Amino acid sequence: MVRPSAPIASVPVSKASNARKPAEIAPEDGPDRPFGLAEEETVALSAPALPDNVDPPVEPAALVSPPKLLSRAAPAMLAGPVTRYGFRDAKPINFGRSSPRHLAVHGVDVSRWQGDVNWEKLRAQGANFAYIKATDGGDHLDPMFMRNWRNADAAGLKRGAYHFFYWCRTAGEQADWFIRNVPKVDGALPPVIDVEWNGDSSCKRRPSREKVLEKMQVFMDKLERHYGQRPIIYTSPDFYRDNLQGAFLDYPFWLRAVARHPSKVYPGRKWLFWQYSGSGLSHGVTGRVDLNVFHGDERQWRAWAGGGGRQMMADAD
Repeated sequence: MVRPSAPIASVPVSKASNARKPAEIAPEDGPDRPFGLAEEETVALSAPALPDNVDPPVEPAALVSPPKLLSRAAPAMLAGPVTRYGFRDAKPINFGRSSPRHLAVHGVDVSRWQGDVNWEKLRAQGANFAYIKATDGGDHLDPMFMRNWRNADAAGLKRGAYHFFYWCRTAGEQADWFIRNVPKVDGALPPVIDVEWNGDSSCKRRPSREKVLEKMQVFMDKLERHYGQRPIIYTSPDFYRDNLQGAFLDYPFWLRAVARHPSKVYPGRKWLFWQYSGSGLSHGVTGRVDLNVFHGDERQWRAWAGGGGRQMMADAD
């Protein structure tokens, strides 16, 4: 989609994470979509299916660091019982033994492109959490944000908000805009910064890796100070290859990998959420919706979500 235009602004200087020398990473099968979370539909993807009798590469402790557990007592802000997976997919992929269906806690991400969402139906069909498009750039608010924000909570989903980062505005302006529009409420999931290359954007700028990391750090620092939660980084394979390998090792990642398991697309990267489909079908949404899964079991989900996502992830074994 075409993003709203914005004036080109200077890039703020901040502390950028020290990064290891990037390693070579295999591209995800099929073209990458040049847009943000749930913005448009993907094209058909062809990837070699993994037979059920063949094990995928071993991931110790799931290559992701499941969150450290808190106490056994359930905080009052916890979501309700975990609803089992009940979605369909217009373009299903056979992930074999690494199927996301083997993980317990599924959810969606939505924006204005999903229209009027029936959150009760989404919840009943298997959505335990929702990330909702709030802002992009320094002056655009998704017109459905507040409605989705209220209704997702009323239906019993854990909710969080995401910002689509615009490379032609300063990071400080964008952080201020997000903070102005996204309420600080108990029980909300950590905010997300969505970083991608968007070929349809009015901003054609592609900053250097150093500038990308600086801008991201400024944005994330400001959000963490305000919300008291470390932001989650959502990204896609091409942007990750260009900018994020070896960077932000102490931040949780949400990875788009709709043709192969994240361990194949982002070797060695720990992750917290996996966006495994852009073509999900639900009675709660007209059209298609992005499907995601939390990397952990139900108890880990309750501990992490119940603590507002404030726990740091442990190292993988």
